[in-house]
Amino acid sequence: MGVAPSTVVEAYDRLAAEGLIRARRGSGFYVTGTRAPPMMLANAWPPRDSAVDPFWVSRQSLDADPTVMKPGCGWLPAAYMPNDALRRALRSLARAEDPVLSYYGSTRGSPVLRGLLLRRFAEEGIEASPQQLLLTASGTQAIDLICRFLLKPGDTVLVDDPCYFNFRALLRAHQVRLVGVPYTPAGSDLTAFHEVLTTERPRLYITNSALHNPTGATLSPQTAYKILSLAAAHDLTIVEDDIYADFEPEPSPRLAVLDGLDRVIRIGSFSKTLSASIRCGYIAAREDWIEGIADLQVATNFGGPSPVAAELIASVLAGGSYRKHMEELRLRLVRARRQAGTRLQSVGIQPWLMPRGGFHLWCQLPNDQDSADLARAALAENIVLAPGNVFSVSQSASAFMRFNVVQSSDPRLFAVLRRAVRSGRAS
Repeated sequence: MGVAPSTVVEAYDRLAAEGLIRARRGSGFYVTGTRAPPMMLANAWPPRDSAVDPFWVSRQSLDADPTVMKPGCGWLPAAYMPNDALRRALRSLARAEDPVLSYYGSTRGSPVLRGLLLRRFAEEGIEASPQQLLLTASGTQAIDLICRFLLKPGDTVLVDDPCYFNFRALLRAHQVRLVGVPYTPAGSDLTAFHEVLTTERPRLYITNSALHNPTGATLSPQTAYKILSLAAAHDLTIVEDDIYADFEPEPSPRLAVLDGLDRVIRIGSFSKTLSASIRCGYIAAREDWIEGIADLQVATNFGGPSPVAAELIASVLAGGSYRKHMEELRLRLVRARRQAGTRLQSVGIQPWLMPRGGFHLWCQLPNDQDSADLARAALAENIVLAPGNVFSVSQSASAFMRFNVVQSSDPRLFAVLRRAVRSGRAS
């Protein structure tokens, strides 16, 4: 056939891997005669329609066919990510020492990446030692480890209302009691926050300070100061998720900076700015807490994050390309927010506020329409939306919806929204 022997060997290896043939040592290759049926991908999406709960948007977005529109998802399209920088880092990593490619990660993670993070903390005003920083497999795992370390089933945890829906999903898995506090354009409602601390005695408070998810709001200095004062008076530990920090045009107040990592734990990751495929997060906290959390990471993950992932991220962060990428990305998102806000208003959907950065708009539907009903109807037209109550502990956000402004440019989306709004008015 004029085919090189190495090509034939690879072809046979692939056929054997698929179960079509079987090798018999000293005899040859034989057709197996049986084969497991292929997965019916045509039937794999959309998933079954179930309760619109904190898992709903995740299931729909993660399992959707690439052709499905995802205005409700929480990530940027691949074209917005620094793929050229990642490819250069991958080529460089291919020449790394063998242990990087084949060993487990150390218990605290890559010293190179940790050093880069500590320098960034110092620029903000956080003087943290290497013993106060731990890398994790993801930002979600960072929260999971903290919950394992600080909580037991039945404890009370305070979250914003609304809050990132996976906070709710993860805390449910830890069998804790959730209490929500209303969120305002300046941060938590301080009167409600004080009352909850007095009556409920929560063990933990989990929040975003910068570009709050889903509202896009930014914590004010006055609110930050009051929250820290109340936390100290009521022995409350705060987890500050700083995943959207690099989307801000300039830094806003941070609880971790003001507190100095005493009772505030900072977490973060790189899935929003670099790649959701290369997972790596971090925890910055008191040294004695990091020591205990590191042991938990060994027990649950046998070491820190993948050295490959950590070194890839360190390589991109250390180069000048990341800074330029974020500068360009912030400018692109300014335009995207304005355009999406204008188009949503044209169909009667009103942004709660216009964020100073990021890619989310928290919007109110007209006439108190139920966003869960709209999300179900849109799913039938291959559009994944994020209805308000998946973010709300009190289930008081049924008339709200979170839109990803970059994923909300297709005219088909606005045709569906327009019909839904008109239908709501007619009823």
